Amino acid sequence: MSVSTAALDASLCTPLPVLGRDVTVPLVTGGEVTYAALDYAASAPALQRVWDDVAAYAPYYGSVHRGAGYLSQLSTDLFENSRVTVAEFLGCREDDQVIFTRSTTDSLNLLAAVLPADCQVFVFETEHHASLLPWRDARVTYLNAPRTPDEAVQTLERALADRDPYGPALVCVTGASNVTGELWPVRELAAAAHAHGARIVLDAAQLAPHHPVDVQDLDVDWIAFSGHKLYAPFGSGVLAGRADWFQSAEPYLAGGGASRKVARRADGGVDVEWHDTAARHEAGSPNVIGVYSIASACKALTEAGFDSLVAREQHLIRKVREGLAAVPEVKVLSLFGDDAPRVGVISFVVEGWNSSHFAAALSAEYGIGVRDGLFCAHPLVRTLLGSDPQTQGECGAPEAAPGEKSLNAIRVSFGAGTPDEHVERFVRAVTELVRDGARWNYRTEDGRCVPAV
Repeated sequence: MSVSTAALDASLCTPLPVLGRDVTVPLVTGGEVTYAALDYAASAPALQRVWDDVAAYAPYYGSVHRGAGYLSQLSTDLFENSRVTVAEFLGCREDDQVIFTRSTTDSLNLLAAVLPADCQVFVFETEHHASLLPWRDARVTYLNAPRTPDEAVQTLERALADRDPYGPALVCVTGASNVTGELWPVRELAAAAHAHGARIVLDAAQLAPHHPVDVQDLDVDWIAFSGHKLYAPFGSGVLAGRADWFQSAEPYLAGGGASRKVARRADGGVDVEWHDTAARHEAGSPNVIGVYSIASACKALTEAGFDSLVAREQHLIRKVREGLAAVPEVKVLSLFGDDAPRVGVISFVVEGWNSSHFAAALSAEYGIGVRDGLFCAHPLVRTLLGSDPQTQGECGAPEAAPGEKSLNAIRVSFGAGTPDEHVERFVRAVTELVRDGARWNYRTEDGRCVPAV
C-alpha cells in the first residue's frame, strides 16, 4: 500500500488522542510512571474522539427498530447510519451486507454457521484461533505455514486444485498476523481462490486499525473485524460482504429482530418468515453504543488520513526493530523475513528468560504493558519457536517458572495513539533487563508471573 511523499515525515502526524494516555501506575521499585500501553493487538485504547461521540449520544439512547418514540427513532437512524459508515469505510459493493456482531470471533462463527452443505474450508495453520477453529461442521483443510508470500499463494493454489471443483469452497486468511505483524498477500490469495471457484473471507482484525481495507480493491467476498482493536470500546464487531449465503441460511440466532412475521399453524406449531436483510442474523436487542463507536472510529481514522498514520507507525516499527536488533539475546519471530511489510505487532523471545517473567518485569519495573504467551495462535507460535506443534498450552499462560525455559513469546504492539516515548522506554527497558537482570524477585501465582511481596 502506497504512502504519499508528504506523509513520509512521521513528525507531521502526532499520536491520536486516546483514553488512558495520562494514567499513572505504581512501580515495585518505588514511585509511579505514565503507563505505556503496548498491547494494542489485544485491545487498543479507545480514541478520545470515539468516547466523546458516545458520551454525546448517551442521553439520547433508546431501543432501536419499531419504537415510535423520538429517542427510539433517533437511535434507529444512528444504528442504520453506522451501517452505512462502516460500508463506506470498507469500500463495500452496492449489494453487500454489513452485519453487526460481537467480535471477529463471532463474525467468523456466524459465517461458519451459514456455509452451504458440504462446503470445504481452507485455512492456514498460521491463523488466529478466531479464524482457525469455527469451521467445525465443514470439511477443513489446514495448510502448512508458508515462509514467503509467494509460497502462501502457491500452497493455496495447489490445495484448491486438488479439491472437488463442483462443491462450494471457502478460504479464510488473515490480513496481518497477530503474532508477527506481517502483511499477507490478500489480493493474490483472493485471485487464486476465485480462479478455482472458491470464496474468501479476510480476517482484518489486525489490519483494519493500521491500513485502509477495501473489499473491492482486495476482491474479497467478506471482511471481519472487531471494534475493540479499532480504537472503539464495547463488544461489537463487523462481518461485511456478499449476502447470498446469509439470505439462504437459517438465522445465526433465532429471535426478535430476525423475524419478519411469526404465526401459529392450525396444528399448533409456528411458522416464521425471516428477514432477508442483515437483521436476519442480528436477533435480539443490538449493542447500539458499540455499533456507533465502531462507526465513530471509522470516521476518525479516515479523517486522520491513513497515509500519515501508516507513515508514523512505520517510524515506530523502525525504532523498535532497530532497538531489539541491538540486543543479541533477543530473537524476533518472523515468517516472511526481516524485509516483509508489517504493522505494529512484533513478537520475540529473549535467551535465558522465561517470557512471562520478562513481561512481568516490564510491567512491574517500567510501567510497560505487553503480552506474553501463544496469543491464541498456538500452531503458528509453536512453528516459529521450533517446538513440538502438539505441545499443549493456554492463551497467555506461562508454562515455566521465572528462570526456566519458556515455550511462550513476548509481544509488543502499538498504533495510532502510541507516543515515541513509550517505544523508547520499551527499548531501553529490554536493553537494561537483558544486561542487568530484573531488580525484583518474581513468583508464579495462579498461572501468572507476578512480583514477590
